[in-house]
Amino acid sequence: MSASPAPAASAAGVLSTGAAGVSRLLLVTRPAAQAAPWVQALQALGQPAEALPLLEIAPAPEPAAVVSAWQGLARCSGVMFVSANAVAGFFAHRPPDAAWPRAVWAASTGPGTTTALQAAGVDAAAIVAPPVDSPQFDSEALWLQLQARCGPWPGQQVLLVRGGKGRDWLADTLRSAGAQVQLLVAYESRAPQPTAAALGRLQQALAQPQQHVWLFSSSQAVAHLQQWAPQARWAAGQAWVTHPRIGQAAHAAGFGTVVVLRPGLAALAGQLGLALPGGGAEGGAEGGAEGGPYNLQPCE
Repeated sequence: MSASPAPAASAAGVLSTGAAGVSRLLLVTRPAAQAAPWVQALQALGQPAEALPLLEIAPAPEPAAVVSAWQGLARCSGVMFVSANAVAGFFAHRPPDAAWPRAVWAASTGPGTTTALQAAGVDAAAIVAPPVDSPQFDSEALWLQLQARCGPWPGQQVLLVRGGKGRDWLADTLRSAGAQVQLLVAYESRAPQPTAAALGRLQQALAQPQQHVWLFSSSQAVAHLQQWAPQARWAAGQAWVTHPRIGQAAHAAGFGTVVVLRPGLAALAGQLGLALPGGGAEGGAEGGAEGGPYNLQPCE
């Protein structure tokens, strides 16, 4: 999918001014806990930003199933995690005496998930993930690494840890290659109940679309926005997204301008024309800010 072109960068950043010199506001739609560090980082760079969560993360619907998966972990060849939320949901139910088996690989779709795995105690050598300079962080990019490092697949048992809704592409691909795949729901993502403040900001964004930019890292977030405002018209709206699939969802929702960015604060700062501390827009904290809290890896 080809994205609509972004506005030209200025010395103050492409979002620095809107109509009549009013600063545009970047709306971060991640879950509240994940949006907060982004808002803080953007504000520290001088970019107006606000959290408007369009996703809410809920615990595993069947905790006993997660505990059972831990108990059988050593029988798996590997475990694939679709997101940092999947890591958090899985490790939240780790038995007190359980350790990650050395012979089991852990697959990650991107830097945010990799960081979460390492923070949970999984050795870096056990993690299979797309390289940090990969054009995309998704199941397709991960599959290229799995093929190179973990095949052949007949007889392998793979646990795929995900949310209640997700793509089946990698599970289907692994099964087609001969692997036995078990799906495990470790968390659920849903539409949050809109607060009065959130609805007020939404109305302002609809009334003044040129003064707001929506930052999406999930197609579900786009769908939830449509649920909140089913009659809204977004032709004058601008959406920045972290994957072409999310861009397709934003286009389908009616956004007139859609810009596809790499995940991470470095790419967002570069699009804004802002420099991260310690270097240019591509440098800065956390090795380009592709891991840790400053990662907008798409939610699969």
